[in-house]
Amino acid sequence: MAKSTRDDQRRGKRSREPREVDEHVLQVARVTRVVKGGRRMRFRVTVVTGNRQGKVGIGIGKAMEVQAAVQKASAQARRHMIRVPLIKGTIPHEIDIKFKAARIRMLPAGEGTGIIAGGALRPILELAGVKNILSKRYGSSNQLVNAQAAIRALQMLRTRPIREKKEGGMKAEGNAEAKPEGEAQS
Repeated sequence: MAKSTRDDQRRGKRSREPREVDEHVLQVARVTRVVKGGRRMRFRVTVVTGNRQGKVGIGIGKAMEVQAAVQKASAQARRHMIRVPLIKGTIPHEIDIKFKAARIRMLPAGEGTGIIAGGALRPILELAGVKNILSKRYGSSNQLVNAQAAIRALQMLRTRPIREKKEGGMKAEGNAEAKPEGEAQS
């Protein structure tokens, strides 16, 4: 066995050992489904995973038992991790996003500010490795929707600023009004 591991290292293959990630159980909800015989109860668990160095993911798992749901959610969160661009411990630019009923606004902050965030946003930002940020949540108080909105916002972050098009370069040439073909021009 040791020989194959050494051969794999020489060939540049990665080992399948689990990477160092932290997990946080965001929400445990009991959900029911109404069927012919009555109600079927399950647990829906939302888990956030991150390496505190710019990678974070969110996962949702459902099962009859809480522990099984946590394992499913954790596996999904590890599979769907995203990279978050960080500059000196904060985000590169401000972002305002609306997802379903939630609206989230995040602003870069100076050194020593800390994480000014609440609800589902705080553990996501902590596990992503953000040290200084200002944020505000509007609209929905649903933790799952707010977590999904936060992940969408972090996905939209860019390291380089987006250049806006100048209005002067978009001028239309010629006549602004279109005349019907049947009319004679003077």
